Amino acid sequence: MGRAADRYAIFETAAGHCGIAWNDAGITRFHLPAQSAAAAERGLLRRAPGAGPGAPAPVAAAAVAAARRYFEGAATDFSDLPVDLTGQDALFRRIYGALRRVGWGETTTYGALARALGAGPEAARDVGRAMAGNPVPLIIPCHRVLAAGGVGGFSAPGGADAKVRMLRLEGVDVAPPPAQRSFGF
Repeated sequence: MGRAADRYAIFETAAGHCGIAWNDAGITRFHLPAQSAAAAERGLLRRAPGAGPGAPAPVAAAAVAAARRYFEGAATDFSDLPVDLTGQDALFRRIYGALRRVGWGETTTYGALARALGAGPEAARDVGRAMAGNPVPLIIPCHRVLAAGGVGGFSAPGGADAKVRMLRLEGVDVAPPPAQRSFGF
């Protein structure tokens, strides 16, 4: 029997409109806040093609409520929400599992996460690739993974500035990434 088709919903939070997709096995996609419902829907459907709109199933409704609390600044734990990582490679699933244990207000680095898995420093790049491809950001808290020298990148809407805002919601004070400098010709 094949995997059930994804359903999705767009919802509003204090930080903007988010999107969530799910199936019978768990949450399959999450889209961090966008400025409009249409933008959130476009972003979500790029990663969940073929999903159809629907009223949130209990697991999705729980995630929506938790996301709303999170973006209001309330300490929120997503680690018990089931996620469906079908199609992710085994290493990425291990990385995501380890990251789900990094709680509210905590951070780690790409290298530390690699070491936690028993891998050497070269695996930090694998951690970075897993973070960039995270299908359920916030639920798998990739915003809590920092570069050794600072914030690092963030592929979600708003980039590294969004990562800084999310960490500040959790009480983590990190310096914003330096602005891109122009040449003084």
